[in-house]
Amino acid sequence: MKDFYSKSKQELLGYFDTSEEGLKKQDLEKLKEEYGENVLNSKEKKTAIAIFLEQFKDFLVIILLVAAAISFVSGNKESTIVILAVIIMNSILGTVQHLKAEKSLESLKKMSSPKAKVIRDGQKQEINSSELLPGDIVLIEAGDVVPSDGRVLETHSLMVNESSLTGESESVEKISQTIDTTGLTVGDQKNMVFSGSLVTYGRAKILVTTIGMKTELGKIASLLDETEDAMTPLQKSLEKFGKKLSIAIIVLCIVVFFMSVARGINILDSLMFAVALAVAAIPEALGSIVTIVLAIGTQKMAKENAIIKKLHSVESLGCVSVICSDKTGTLTQNKMTVQHLYVDGKVVESEKIDLNSKIEIGLLRSAILCSDAVNNNGQEIGDPTEIALVNVGHKYNLAEVEIRNKYPRLKELPFDSDRKMMSTLNEIEGKNYLITKGAPDVVVEKAKYILREDGNIEKISETDVEKIKKANINFAEHGLRVLAFAMKEIEGIRELEFSDEDSFIFIGLISMIDPPREESKEAVKNCIRAGIKPVMITGDYKVTAKAIAKEIGIYKDGDETLNGVEIEKMSDDELMKHVERISVYARVSPEHKIRIVSAWQKLGKICAMTGDGVNDAPALKKADVGIAMGITGTEVSKDAASMILTDDNFSTIIKSVVTGRNLYANIKNSIRFLLSGNTAGILAVFYASLMGLPVIFAPVHLLFINLLTDSLPAIAIGMEPSHGDVLDEKPREANSPLLDKKLSGRILMEGMLIAIVTMIAFYLGYAKGDVGLGSTMAFSTLCLGRLFHGFNCRGNGSIIKLGITKNMFSIYAFLLGAALLYMVLLVPSFHEMFAVSDLSVMNFGEMTILAFIPTLIIQVLKYIKYDR
Repeated sequence: MKDFYSKSKQELLGYFDTSEEGLKKQDLEKLKEEYGENVLNSKEKKTAIAIFLEQFKDFLVIILLVAAAISFVSGNKESTIVILAVIIMNSILGTVQHLKAEKSLESLKKMSSPKAKVIRDGQKQEINSSELLPGDIVLIEAGDVVPSDGRVLETHSLMVNESSLTGESESVEKISQTIDTTGLTVGDQKNMVFSGSLVTYGRAKILVTTIGMKTELGKIASLLDETEDAMTPLQKSLEKFGKKLSIAIIVLCIVVFFMSVARGINILDSLMFAVALAVAAIPEALGSIVTIVLAIGTQKMAKENAIIKKLHSVESLGCVSVICSDKTGTLTQNKMTVQHLYVDGKVVESEKIDLNSKIEIGLLRSAILCSDAVNNNGQEIGDPTEIALVNVGHKYNLAEVEIRNKYPRLKELPFDSDRKMMSTLNEIEGKNYLITKGAPDVVVEKAKYILREDGNIEKISETDVEKIKKANINFAEHGLRVLAFAMKEIEGIRELEFSDEDSFIFIGLISMIDPPREESKEAVKNCIRAGIKPVMITGDYKVTAKAIAKEIGIYKDGDETLNGVEIEKMSDDELMKHVERISVYARVSPEHKIRIVSAWQKLGKICAMTGDGVNDAPALKKADVGIAMGITGTEVSKDAASMILTDDNFSTIIKSVVTGRNLYANIKNSIRFLLSGNTAGILAVFYASLMGLPVIFAPVHLLFINLLTDSLPAIAIGMEPSHGDVLDEKPREANSPLLDKKLSGRILMEGMLIAIVTMIAFYLGYAKGDVGLGSTMAFSTLCLGRLFHGFNCRGNGSIIKLGITKNMFSIYAFLLGAALLYMVLLVPSFHEMFAVSDLSVMNFGEMTILAFIPTLIIQVLKYIKYDR
């Protein structure tokens, strides 16, 4: 059976073979076998060992393993140990990152109510909520967490906060009547309650309809478990780059191997040539360096109130082109606030209420008396709408406790959706007055009199009614919720009847809204400035959502709005055609949010999603960057997100975008540095093979350069401060290659310069008849040349423009790298391990001058191109 809300009580009791006396004891075991427990399940997670072994699937890692095996067979055990150490270190890093995966389902389980009050065999009893079964009769009251999805059988002013599912902070009044309409979203199923939501007012008897993974909360858990983590643009770029590099390395190594064999070199030595080339080509430290640079970025962002859970998300922020933002609590304050009063034909702003006006103060007093909320030293208890009424009273020293003590409540008629009103009987200055609040159209229809500014009471005229209706429509068009207030004198103290709610004296209207955060407008403006499209996704109604979106700048003339029912009728292809024009989505479900994010992703856009409720979690996980609110966010949303805002400030996202764009530029410069250096090594080895020269590098030489002396400048480049205003740049395309033609050409040119001086250094040593000296000279020049090259890769401008001291880490990296090189060259005990020979003072001088020449040429070219 589906659409339980559209079925009568009798149909449902018959379907579940139960009654209002509850399930029978003898049926429980059979039902447990059929339905299982009322718990949330999750698919089996991978073990740490499995995750560790998966790290070895990377093709570059396989090539390194082959290189290690060949080094071992050829007797180069030192190289074997170093290569294996690199592989294991990178695999451990990858495993640790993976094990920080989401624990969203565990958080969802914590939301389940531990106990439930049920009627079984006609007896009221308390059981663990996990033991609930479809057909159970459950009693809920204010303060309870709803333990399962259920149909309301009886209600006594039941109000439920469903913000964890719908995203809306306003409590929903529940009814017991059948709803004839079909295809309703969760937020519109007024006679249903849902697992994980909070009862804020009243009590009710419900029939359990679904449990465990079949509940709305369970569906979100399933979505969360099935939703795969999206690869970040950087991960995609690195993967493409890795595949292309792997193919290039294999082809190059095969060519060099057969060339060597053809020249009469034995197979083992030919293999060593190929291994040297593979080691020279593979940027072994690339993965670690990207991780370190991103980790440094996360530390910076943590200071700016953004905690990054998934490292690669830092860089993803730099190319975000769409931010799908939840409304309540993200763009708004998640706090209903009074905006206007309407009294005797005039609109009064809540900040400009006149304490000397009897009618204005009288309206505030009536609002406080006809509500139950309290604000005790900042601790707010009650319905958000009533809290707003109490809070506006606090602004004018009208404390609810004092007002209610001074004008005690004698009787009341609770709110219900049929009447759309609530009334209280209060003693005011020796007389008994019925004070009523409710829907403006209902209250005005029952009003015969109107309170004037001077305190006089007159018969209400058609003109008065028209003015009231016009004010109400105007408020509603601006997305405001409106309550009308009225009163009448009652003789004596007696039980109130619904018929008493008539012949009112109309007092006025109060409009309220969950207002935008102060910083939201500026943040949205900066979003648009950065080329990012902001989109609002909310469970609220279209009118309210559109009004808020228009106020903060998300909705522009010509934009479209869409609600959940309309999305449901659209295919994925139809949604994708419209998605770029839609700025506001209203009354949406978790599934709709995922479809919206997917539509943007299919268009090639990098999509960020913000949210704070359980209902946001699947979309947060699906998005390229999921951003949860740290203060108002549920644990589920925080676990599913890749980034958490500790200040719940939308503008913090923009700061993170700036950091992300700068980090990507730095990572690209780091890769440029690593690849241009490796290109120099490849060209040198390839040249030696072509010319029939001995193997100029031992694998350990290249590993020393790639892992030790290269890593330091690469990390320093990753810490380069921002140059220029990156917020004015447009987001880069998601499929833009990491290595475009311009960068590839630059890498090749710079690599050739370093390779040329490296071979000159080799010839200087080899000319003396000493292969070992030539190899040491080549190794030293290549190493020092790459260290100098670190200054070239800090940015586009020359070192004069960038400022040599603006990134002190680059200086420290150069000095430490040079120190490591000179330690290997000068300390005899390291000579055998690193396969180096003694160098004379002359050799040191030649090596240093040659190493500096490429940097001098590159800096002159940079100065001519960028600085002048």
